[in-house]
Amino acid sequence: MPSLRRAVAGRGRVGESVLGRPYQHRDGALWCDGVPLEAIATAVGTPAYVYSANALRERFRALDGALAGIPHRIHYSLKANSSRGLLQVLRAEGCRADVVSGGELMRALRAGFPSEHIIFGGVGKRADEIRAALEADILLLNVESAAELDVIESEARALGRRARVGIRVNPEVHVANAHEFIATGSRGHKFGIPWGDVPGVADRVLASPHLELVGLDMHVGSQLLSLAPYTDGVRRLSDLARALQGRGAPLRFFDAGGGLPARYDDEAAPDLTLFAETIVPAVRSLGLELIVEPGRFVVAESGILLTRVLYRKPSGGTDFVICDAGMSDLLRPSHYDAYHAIDAVRPRGARATVDVVGPICETGDFLARDREMDDARPGDLLAVHTTGAYGYVMALTYNTRPRAPEVLVDGTRWGVITRRESLDDLVRLEAETVEWREG
Repeated sequence: MPSLRRAVAGRGRVGESVLGRPYQHRDGALWCDGVPLEAIATAVGTPAYVYSANALRERFRALDGALAGIPHRIHYSLKANSSRGLLQVLRAEGCRADVVSGGELMRALRAGFPSEHIIFGGVGKRADEIRAALEADILLLNVESAAELDVIESEARALGRRARVGIRVNPEVHVANAHEFIATGSRGHKFGIPWGDVPGVADRVLASPHLELVGLDMHVGSQLLSLAPYTDGVRRLSDLARALQGRGAPLRFFDAGGGLPARYDDEAAPDLTLFAETIVPAVRSLGLELIVEPGRFVVAESGILLTRVLYRKPSGGTDFVICDAGMSDLLRPSHYDAYHAIDAVRPRGARATVDVVGPICETGDFLARDREMDDARPGDLLAVHTTGAYGYVMALTYNTRPRAPEVLVDGTRWGVITRRESLDDLVRLEAETVEWREG
């Protein structure tokens, strides 16, 4: 499999000088921008998620600048991280929102996004979620199946409205991802309408008085190892858009989806100029407005997970570093076999090869295996990097463990944006006595 550095970095015109890393060692310890991480851990405890507001702004501005040659909208994908504190930072920059559930729609609205700045995707929208989106008058719903279109039309008819829809097309291109579970644009995936079915679905939209076809959408996958899927997908979607325009479709938007990668190890930053050159000419020739839906690219590198070492335990030839954070806090290593760099916040200088594991009663509870890193000892503070995306948002309460707090750093100041759950929070919804019913 080609490395991310070779395949996506391209000519390296957008690299370290533009997309810097917010976590740097200073005076022998790790800082987030202008705040020492030791101070945050002392104040809020561990485990804890920490994010850099400046990193969010930097990545949004870099992508926005790369696409400046064409009318465009950047809709941040809330599924990557839907914390209100982060959403408000991005909204203030002019970012818009992409949601995939009624809950994310609620979060976007509560974070202050205007309804016309929200698009709604997702393969399994319920009727009540579709109704809520129509009542809020969001920009559009991306249709994932002919059956879903029936429900959208029915809900629009009942509300006396005309629903603006985009068709999410499965472009059926070859996709090389870091893991098979994050590929979405190949033949046989559950996402999008199969390529051959799109004309029939479009005909239904164009014929309905309750539907308006305003966009075409694709999403070929996450953490793409090459821009080739974009090239192929954009070409196929452009041909389809041109054919629909010829039949009178009132298209306004060309949605290229997300997929721009984050750096988990020593990869180069993605080449945003090359990314724009891949998409912009085709969209400009159609006279449409471009939508992109980045998630991981915007938020992943802004975040770290702070965890405290509890014990060192040699067992059967393996040296375990046992921490107070585990798979319930960060699921990606266990679920995707994902790599996250781990640093000692205050390095000792010596190195060791260890398994970094958590307190969860599962053999699959690990943050790193067979990892050479600082020779951390009980009481030491570790930082697990690139956890801003799919970290807290996928956290569990397995083993009845409260979820960690979230902290936002903005320059030299910081604040808690999500408090640590308490044990009482974990049982708040449970009935103390059962109200039995017959039948």
